[in-house]
Amino acid sequence: MEQTSTQRCIICSQEKQEGIMIVSEFICEDCESEMVHTEATDARYDFFIHQMKQIWVQKNA
Repeated sequence: MEQTSTQRCIICSQEKQEGIMIVSEFICEDCESEMVHTEATDARYDFFIHQMKQIWVQKNA
């Protein structure tokens, strides 16, 4: 039986198997898709920006 690992998404904080790594942080497929389809005028856009900033905050800490 193949063991698949899960990682915690920096955007939604859920454990997922599929997604991308940016620097050393994981973003799940669902959040990635939602982010690229969100208009800059959408209220969720600011949330995504805030969460993405955590990648650089943690890297430079």
